[in-house]
Amino acid sequence: MALTGTTAHASEPAGVANGGTGADRTGATSRSDGRRILPGLVAAAVGASAAWAVHWLLPAVPVLTAAVVLGIAAAHLPAVRDRVRGAARPGLSVAGKRLMRVGIVLLGLKLSLQDVRELGWPSVVMVIAVVTATFVGTWWLGRKIGLPGDQPLLIAAGYAICGASAIGAVSAATRSDEEDAAASVALVTLCGTLAIAVLPLLHQPLGLDDAQFGRWVGASVHDVGQVVATAQTAGPAALGDAVLVKLMRVALLAPLVAVVVVGLRRRAGGPESADGSGAGRPSLVPLFVVGFLVMIAVRSTGWLPEGVLDGAALTQEILLSAALFGLGSAVHLPTMARTGGRAAALGLSAWAVVAGVSYAGVLLTT
Repeated sequence: MALTGTTAHASEPAGVANGGTGADRTGATSRSDGRRILPGLVAAAVGASAAWAVHWLLPAVPVLTAAVVLGIAAAHLPAVRDRVRGAARPGLSVAGKRLMRVGIVLLGLKLSLQDVRELGWPSVVMVIAVVTATFVGTWWLGRKIGLPGDQPLLIAAGYAICGASAIGAVSAATRSDEEDAAASVALVTLCGTLAIAVLPLLHQPLGLDDAQFGRWVGASVHDVGQVVATAQTAGPAALGDAVLVKLMRVALLAPLVAVVVVGLRRRAGGPESADGSGAGRPSLVPLFVVGFLVMIAVRSTGWLPEGVLDGAALTQEILLSAALFGLGSAVHLPTMARTGGRAAALGLSAWAVVAGVSYAGVLLTT
């Protein structure tokens, strides 16, 4: 009888034998995970708040640029770097990945099909040509000069589409290393910030009227906030055209991610998982990209009131600022210094490519 009782006890699920259920253990694990990432999420929220404070004090500095810089600073200041690299790291990684994806989905609400029609087909073709030339040229050059990991791919996406948001989208779809994404964001953000100061100085010497200058800025500057900061120096006409052209580039985020994933799947030459199921390969169209396209469709219906769109835009900025603080905190400057010369060369070359091609495109289509 004792043997029977022992056998019966041993056959019970481990959770029952230990006085608990599988659900209890799952709940305990979830609570443990929540406690593990909470310090980093709080740090990301504090960093995002600080970035907004910087923007409020210095309106010329875009929120997302401030968030990246503050994240990099937090990772290297002696007073906080141990916590950022230690207890806060899991939550900051979650912020850099998951909050970024939600922010990218909401980014779709900034664009509608009506915007594309208003831009005109010649300008649409020009934008596609600029994005293609910038992406292909930057990726090729990055690989030629030997940048490590996925940095050539991520930097190319950031220059071609929309800066840090594009880097986040491509890195999530291709499961790139966090340090590669962080280094790419830092470089693209730096060059985009320089554009705010440099491009307005070229407005008159290049012989561009205000509308042409706005289109040039929209086609060549990386982040949406940086586009606004640069174009507004030439007045409302320039700002309106800059935002339209920039949003057209943003619309190309989804096809770019799909093309990149298809290329990676073909290069892999078949399933990556051991059982041959292909489970290890990136999804052809990641779920957050589908969400981005759905948001464009929703915006195109015209059903959403301005108040909802304004609230979504604010939420998107807040999420992306927290995400970019998380990504910035993953930057390790000594590691970046090893490829600093090559990265700087790629950044300046890509900047020349996108500025030159977009300038020619604007002159041909206006």
